[in-house]
Amino acid sequence: MSVQMQQRVSVITLGVEDLDRARAFYEFMGWKAGVCEGQIVFFQLNGLVLALYPREALAADAEMECAPPGFAGITLAYNTASIEETDVILSRAIEAGGQLVKPAQKVFWGGYSGYFRDPDGHLWEVAFNPFWRLDEQGNLHLG
Repeated sequence: MSVQMQQRVSVITLGVEDLDRARAFYEFMGWKAGVCEGQIVFFQLNGLVLALYPREALAADAEMECAPPGFAGITLAYNTASIEETDVILSRAIEAGGQLVKPAQKVFWGGYSGYFRDPDGHLWEVAFNPFWRLDEQGNLHLG
């Protein structure tokens, strides 16, 4: 039987220090929590799920040491439909308790982007890419 991994992501789980604080942050950003079971909160996104789970429990589940937060070599990205929307989303993230890492600006690849950290240090890029298209449901299409 030849099985290959399909080109998709099903769930992104963020390890958090304070589940209630993390949930409140994402709900302030406008997201709606779906299923909440014990110590995990799920948000249904476009074709995938974002989960919030206590950082130490997530490390234990993966049988790894729970290292302090810092740059982990990964960012999450939220693409917008305009430069103006990029500025609004970054401002909202700061109002919700996030930390501005890099103010939005024109970038070398021809778009406009900035970065914020959520209350648990997860790094998000908010970007307008004039070369990609967002459909009516917010799904991103390359080229």
